[in-house]
Amino acid sequence: MPSDLVVFGEDWGGLPSSTQHLMRHLSDDRKILWVNSIGLRQPRLNMADCGRALQKLTSRGARAHACPTIPQPGFTVLNPKTIPAPSTRLARFVAAGLLQSQLLRAIKKAGLHKPILWISLPTASDLVGKLGEKAAVYYCGDDFSALAGVDHLTVAAREGELQHKADLIITASERLAERFPAPKTRLLTHGVDYQLFSTPAPRASDLPGDGKPIAGFYGSISEWLDMELLEAVVNRMPHWNFVLIGKAVVDTSALRCLPNVHLLGPRLHHELPRYSQHWSASLLPFRNNAQIQACNPLKLSEYLAAGQPVVSTPFPALKPFRSLISVADSVDSMVDALEGSVSLAGDGEYQEKSRSVVSSESWQSRAGLVGRWLDSL
Repeated sequence: MPSDLVVFGEDWGGLPSSTQHLMRHLSDDRKILWVNSIGLRQPRLNMADCGRALQKLTSRGARAHACPTIPQPGFTVLNPKTIPAPSTRLARFVAAGLLQSQLLRAIKKAGLHKPILWISLPTASDLVGKLGEKAAVYYCGDDFSALAGVDHLTVAAREGELQHKADLIITASERLAERFPAPKTRLLTHGVDYQLFSTPAPRASDLPGDGKPIAGFYGSISEWLDMELLEAVVNRMPHWNFVLIGKAVVDTSALRCLPNVHLLGPRLHHELPRYSQHWSASLLPFRNNAQIQACNPLKLSEYLAAGQPVVSTPFPALKPFRSLISVADSVDSMVDALEGSVSLAGDGEYQEKSRSVVSSESWQSRAGLVGRWLDSL
């Protein structure tokens, strides 16, 4: 019988993470208790953190149907009250006690039996062995030691503990897998919602309509984007439009003042094909840092399923798709790659090749593999 799961992830909803994609499918035949984020850093005294803390403190705890995106009746979301990313021994003891009491009640109410703990946030390490679980899995989808907005010392310490406590470690990239004990580590590269991104979608009405080619990006506009490279490329290509979709958490003023840059803000996940299928080239303009070297961005496979040319700075996860992607490591090479992509945009033969390379990499197949790993523990 499939094992029930207690999942420590980010807050449920919004743009789906790899953990959310997997759990949507794993919930088809097992009960899941999703625990909203217990934090990767201590809150700061600012409006965003204070607002988030107030929301968590006033939330209603475990919910089975409070969100329309919850996939199955046996899927429950818990908003826990705890101390985010505690670092001292006393704070860890108090936080673990608070979480343990809330989780044991939620596990009982949801009817879970000897669940497996799925830990996507290393700060949940103190709960291993305290919830009557059958086993513990650490899912490492990012290099937390290089991730911005994280208490690196605290998270690194918890991750070090987890690699010993966990019965199974699953990583999203080969670079991440190299950090953990080989006998209990398995690689799970990201899947894709192939049907969503490959099925023809109507053109978004807010894409520029002046006839110029469009280079597009969606995702968090954060520290890992090479904003200086992007600004230089934009200045060199006034005959192109550049569309960026997503929440900006870094200064974008230098781009905003350029007439051919369009910062559209966030869009729902299911709306993204209306953009990526209709721009001339999909962009991955990342910085060359430790986080990017270890990453396997979800949007890479989604871009390929959309069928338009992809122009990217170099990083290891491109390797399986290298023949289909134009890799650029400078302003000149990115300008050349974008200019060269025009002849491929909308080309039926290229689209078929691009889509075929990810057509068998669905999240459903990834979840099936993970389910077999879990049930063998």
